[in-house]
Amino acid sequence: MPIMEQCFLDTLKTQPRWVLVLFTIGSLSLFKFSFSVLYWVYVSFLRPAKNLKNYGSWAVVTGPTDGIGKGFAFELARKGLNLVLVGRNPDKLKDVSDSIMAKYGKTQIKSVVVDFSGDIDEGVNKIKEGIEGLDVGVLINNVGISYPYARFFHEVDEELLNNLIKVNVEGTTKVTQAVLAGMLKRKKGAIVNLGSGAAIIIPSDPLYSVYAATKAYIDQFSRCLYVEYKKSGIDVQCQVPLYVATKMASIKRSSFFVPSTDGYARAAMRWIGYEPRCTPYWPHSFLWYLLNLLPESGIDAWRLKFNLGVRKRGQLKDSRKKE
Repeated sequence: MPIMEQCFLDTLKTQPRWVLVLFTIGSLSLFKFSFSVLYWVYVSFLRPAKNLKNYGSWAVVTGPTDGIGKGFAFELARKGLNLVLVGRNPDKLKDVSDSIMAKYGKTQIKSVVVDFSGDIDEGVNKIKEGIEGLDVGVLINNVGISYPYARFFHEVDEELLNNLIKVNVEGTTKVTQAVLAGMLKRKKGAIVNLGSGAAIIIPSDPLYSVYAATKAYIDQFSRCLYVEYKKSGIDVQCQVPLYVATKMASIKRSSFFVPSTDGYARAAMRWIGYEPRCTPYWPHSFLWYLLNLLPESGIDAWRLKFNLGVRKRGQLKDSRKKE
């Protein structure tokens, strides 16, 4: 044994027991932190993406005419999957289909018109008819709505309240159940449900309470299905983005911490089929880590102040429209 190591061990032996305990705890903590960093680097930059065609030749995407859903549709087509696009606007569905076909000519595309704020059972039956006989291996549950702008819970009108629950909760639940049946028969499949940092990364999102609650449902729903169906060959995942440059987020320009929808979708594809919960865009995961270091009360106070500003600007915009 080298002299330096022997001296170090001799020094430890002469220390009180509590010093040895602290040294052991510190060493274990350092090892755990180092392992976490290395694992994060691996999954964020080095881990290979799964071949999604191994799940099946078709993918179903809800809400594909704009935002993250549109990004997913193009990325899935780029990976060689055929698409079933589910949205409420037939003209926008045709525009997206034509754009994808122009770029990826071999992709087969079927469109299903469903308004998730309408008769969901009728819409789900349309989806069942649309996917009958297809080898659907991937489901992207992207459809969702939020508040027009921040508001207190007592200011949420009945129509908005019903639509938030109907689209975000009932829609995702029933579409999943419809598509899951075929995956179980084939004993393979990947389901991605879009969650939100508003429900998982930050401790609360005041003035968006119902939206955040619906996304918390999506997170737990996904986790339970992940455990239920893992042994059946079906991988269920909740993806948790922070801000992405979308109309829903009212952000027009992308940046390092706010990716474009295409940038998010590219990152998201690499994570499908792995962890039951993930934040695919790595700067978002870095922000998540930093937020975990802060006291929840401080984050609550910051978020309330920020959303009060959003509410004020929204009210001013509404008042100008009425003038």
